[in-house]
Amino acid sequence: MPCRFGHGGDVFTAQAVSGGPVLDFSANLNPLGMPPEVSRAALEAACTQPGYPDPLCRALRAAIARGDGVEEEQVLCGNGAADLIFRLAYALRPRTALLTAPSFSEYAGALEQAGCDVRYHFLDRARSFDPDERLLDGLEGVQLVILCSPNNPTGRLVPRDLLLRVALRCREAGAVLMVDECFLPLSDRPEGGLAPWLEEYPNLVLLRAFTKSYAMAGLRLGYCLCADGELLERMARSGPPWSVSAPAQAAGLAALARPDWPALARAEIAQNRPGLAAGLAELGAEVVPGQANYLLFRLPGVTDLADRLLNRGILIRPCGNYQGLSKDYYRVCVRPEQENGRLLAAMREVLSWRRPL
Repeated sequence: MPCRFGHGGDVFTAQAVSGGPVLDFSANLNPLGMPPEVSRAALEAACTQPGYPDPLCRALRAAIARGDGVEEEQVLCGNGAADLIFRLAYALRPRTALLTAPSFSEYAGALEQAGCDVRYHFLDRARSFDPDERLLDGLEGVQLVILCSPNNPTGRLVPRDLLLRVALRCREAGAVLMVDECFLPLSDRPEGGLAPWLEEYPNLVLLRAFTKSYAMAGLRLGYCLCADGELLERMARSGPPWSVSAPAQAAGLAALARPDWPALARAEIAQNRPGLAAGLAELGAEVVPGQANYLLFRLPGVTDLADRLLNRGILIRPCGNYQGLSKDYYRVCVRPEQENGRLLAAMREVLSWRRPL
């Protein structure tokens, strides 16, 4: 029985299917896990918070603003990045939006629920799924453009100059550009964010999260940055109140006190990603050169790899439900070397039938 959840990280279904614990390569989290002081802060807040959490996340927003070099009024916190994606869709309710493909499926899911017509700019596998200036040709007549850098699932960074050209074109057309930077702290160019350009481009919304960088997926904490205060207010009104719990706010404050944590993870990722990519290639995979903490690859004609590995207690992300990808594409996160070795060994076993006798 295959795992039916549309995203990575559903270890609960995976455990029910496999009948035991699983090693999760499907969720692209910091390989170091959550900092211990972050988990302690969340636990303490859960035990001591007497009432509702701060609905405006005042202390957390102030700390984010200091860390990201923006104004506190330019920060909106949410229940994970996905919450903010839906809030933006409901706040704007654009008639037409442009997405690249492949990219994170929740963009289209949120927009379609808001009654938006979604257009796709399909990325070229021969170019490692990197967008180029042809993207600018598809901006006419859209009210919202969403780009992801590093892109999910390709792991490729979008060049900053191209992002700024898109931001300029959108500003001239009265459109909003959202750039998802959630994986940026674990990428090869963590300094490449667009926060310094918020004032110049008030139509720019940057999506960020603690989920990946601090392995806080279970606590659900994301935020966005924008210089358009009216848009942030509309987004705040587009979802339920008290969306960020007291434990999540406390954990976010503790995480911001450990700015070295993503850097420590980047060092491990840089050490282990080449070996994982090489091992996948040796098994016949077509590996997209990754620039983040995960790798997209294709095993031509093999559409049941995820199910075969799950039977061995390993969960990976099948990518056949991404626009622009076939069912023989998969994504795996970069984990510690020993665990990467377990993945490759299991793949050798399940792919042994492909070898000539």
